[in-house]
Amino acid sequence: MFDTLSDRLGSVFDKLRGRGALNEADVREAMREVRIALLEADVALPVVRRFIDSVTEQAVGQSVLKSVTPGQQVVKIVNDALVEMLGGTDVPGLDLAATPPVVIMMVGLQGSGKTTTTAKLAKLLKEKHGKKAMMASLDVNRPAAQDQLKVLGEQVDVLTLPIIPGQQPVDIATRALQAAKLQAIDVLLLDTAGRLHVDQQLMDEMQAVAAISAPKEVLLVVDSLTGQDAVNVAQSFTAQVPLTGVVLTRMDGDARGGAALSMRAVTGKPIKFAGTGEKLDALEVFQPSRVAGRILGMGDVVSIVERAAAAIEEEEAERMAARMAKGQFDMNDLRSQLRQMQKMGGLGALAGMMPGMKKAKQAMENSGMDDRVLLRMDAIIGSMTPKERARPDLLNAKRKIRIAKGAGMQVQDVNKLLKMHQEMERAMKQIKKMGGLAGLGKLFGKGGLGAAMPGLGGPGAGGGLPGLGGGGLPSNLNDLLKK
Repeated sequence: MFDTLSDRLGSVFDKLRGRGALNEADVREAMREVRIALLEADVALPVVRRFIDSVTEQAVGQSVLKSVTPGQQVVKIVNDALVEMLGGTDVPGLDLAATPPVVIMMVGLQGSGKTTTTAKLAKLLKEKHGKKAMMASLDVNRPAAQDQLKVLGEQVDVLTLPIIPGQQPVDIATRALQAAKLQAIDVLLLDTAGRLHVDQQLMDEMQAVAAISAPKEVLLVVDSLTGQDAVNVAQSFTAQVPLTGVVLTRMDGDARGGAALSMRAVTGKPIKFAGTGEKLDALEVFQPSRVAGRILGMGDVVSIVERAAAAIEEEEAERMAARMAKGQFDMNDLRSQLRQMQKMGGLGALAGMMPGMKKAKQAMENSGMDDRVLLRMDAIIGSMTPKERARPDLLNAKRKIRIAKGAGMQVQDVNKLLKMHQEMERAMKQIKKMGGLAGLGKLFGKGGLGAAMPGLGGPGAGGGLPGLGGGGLPSNLNDLLKK
């Protein structure tokens, strides 16, 4: 996400930060490079002009150029301007303050990912907000569109309106409202039909459905990979339908990011959600400050914490906490950690969100290392007997040969995994010496993480936990199982 733009801006700001003093010419030269980077990222020209003018005006001020760290000051100004461009700090969530059933109407062109996004949103409303949801497909044009939503409903365990062949969209919307009232549904999601392009027939149909259902939210679903065209589509819909927000799909594949950066400024509507993958839980609330942090390489630690909270089961966390307090860490614990990393999006996703980990992520990609490394490690642990997993010290040469053959790996791969386990086990014992988790909490509490670990102090900083690599990953992970 935003990789191309992030790399370009990163090189510009690295130059600024590397210089002790800046003059106005330095800043204007940097802003010219930023302008080119934004245009290459497919950001709308009027948006780029406003952004560059605003940033330049602030950055050439005396308070910046004569400050102790002018380079860092310019980066902060750009960060704040990016947050504002993406929607500001106060992003409104879904407005569900109405008498049930609250209607959410999903609109957009055919192929934008509207039906899948409807199911993702229903899953999020059910699991995160505790709402009883129902979905209804109003798409009578695309073959099997209604059946697709029915299948997705079964996958996310959300009710879908029974299909009556031949019924028209307005009639389906009316029936959906009646069914939702009878079944005490909190939120009704209407998946409207799309077209290959914006036309008056599409708009008339949506306006008729809106008149019947009185939606509280009208969300436009657009494919971010279409870049500037996504912005044009959004403008067309804005002129015809009372939109309340935008959902950008396929954000995980959008290396440029022009659609996201232009959307709010061009339409005046907030980006409320971002689709970040094909899985039905790959839908994130769009937070401008976090996205700006990712673009500028400052990381997104809050999202990592949220992913961790969602991935780690409470009982498992309590069990791990008890073992950490005793300084215990066996192969079962390591396997549990690896599987949680997979649930949180894998190595690449985590590295992309860690402050100062941009270069580490690139190194991983250049070395051919990917999330398959987690699967390989899991395979090695799976080839061990329960006794060996509980007591890794039992692994002699003969046992290692057997484990390697069982996992389809080499003995040296088994040795690398054991070394990684030993490092993490040492870290657990260090925590025990520091008084367990309570002692560790006191250490972090005094002055915060920045004081306890200077390597983490500040935006874009590198560093990590003692005994571990940058960002808290085991230091031998880059060498582990390169194949």
